[in-house]
Amino acid sequence: MNRREFGRLSAAGIAVGFAATGARAADWTAVLDAARGQRVFFHAWGGDPKINDFIVWVGSMAQKRFGITLTQVKLAATTDAVARVQAEQAAGQTTGGAVDLIWINGENFAAMKARGLLFGPFAETLPNFALIDTMANPATVTDFTLATEGYESPWAMARLVFEHDTARLASPPRSIGALLEWARATPGRFTYPQPPDYLGLTFLKQVLYALLPDPTILQSPADDSYDTAVAPLWTFLDALHPLMWRKAAAYPANEPRLGQLLADAEIDISLSFNPGRASAEILAGNLSDTVRTFVLDGGTIGNASFLAIPFNAAQPAAAQVIADLFLSPEVQARAQDPAILGFQTVLAMDRLTPRDTATFAALALGPATLPPAGLGPALLEPHASWMTQISGDWVTRYGVA
Repeated sequence: MNRREFGRLSAAGIAVGFAATGARAADWTAVLDAARGQRVFFHAWGGDPKINDFIVWVGSMAQKRFGITLTQVKLAATTDAVARVQAEQAAGQTTGGAVDLIWINGENFAAMKARGLLFGPFAETLPNFALIDTMANPATVTDFTLATEGYESPWAMARLVFEHDTARLASPPRSIGALLEWARATPGRFTYPQPPDYLGLTFLKQVLYALLPDPTILQSPADDSYDTAVAPLWTFLDALHPLMWRKAAAYPANEPRLGQLLADAEIDISLSFNPGRASAEILAGNLSDTVRTFVLDGGTIGNASFLAIPFNAAQPAAAQVIADLFLSPEVQARAQDPAILGFQTVLAMDRLTPRDTATFAALALGPATLPPAGLGPALLEPHASWMTQISGDWVTRYGVA
């Protein structure tokens, strides 16, 4: 039995029977019946209270509409959930796993897919998946250069953006080189989250894109050229770190901590993987209304956020229903509202009903959010192998207690 067959056949019961075949649309009613009354343990990053509140709201919808209880297991790192599933596989636990659904991306998806830890394929059989235009938005079916093949379902689009307070910095630097020059002129006013935090690693990807003579090599697995290719990254960081906040003796742990430094005027430039974050924070009264968002010339890193189901999930049918709920226009519009999250939708407007299209059109982007055309081109995520090595090397070179 190969790994894919193992992932498809590992669970038991009627719900898993549907999931093992991908739960064709004609079977969706039976999936709903199997899901009713079940509890889904959703393992998701818990570092942002706004996202946690949003998940609670989605859970209330799941309970009212489908009788499903959604319980968030708040993670400090997605690798914690991956390790749990991997340990269960090693112990021979092919049913009744502790993890029903994971918010996952990149290296973690690649690792789970390679080890046969994913359940499916299921995504393309979710009823609301038809509202995605995968041809126009290939990031919804590609995760860090890997085809998802239906083993994860997208739920939000993300782009790296930079934030600055115009009251303190009217004209921010628009390139990685200009950022270093600005840091030399204004030491202590910039930092980034400590890797392996996802946003910290995304900043490193952005730097690598800027420094590589041929960034297209990032779309293939890292090979023997790795050391030569990443050498300019270490040279850049060696120059930048002494100029950063606290001279890089400490780093913010994650995106919310980084944003707080901007709010407290301890730094002048922050970054986010959510183009609507600054507007949401302004509307919440957490950021000055003079904060604005900008991107670098030539584009910034972009990707989609995904949901995946482990091979041995205790409630795979209910997990599919939750994944489909995240793709509903109502949930997607609420996520895009800058007063809630400010995430960008994965849905194609020309596939929605006029009423749903009008709901999205009525959303105010917010004072700090760039229009879609102002975001510039999206740079493709590197192959996961690059960041796995870079993350480990960064910790070795610069890690702090």
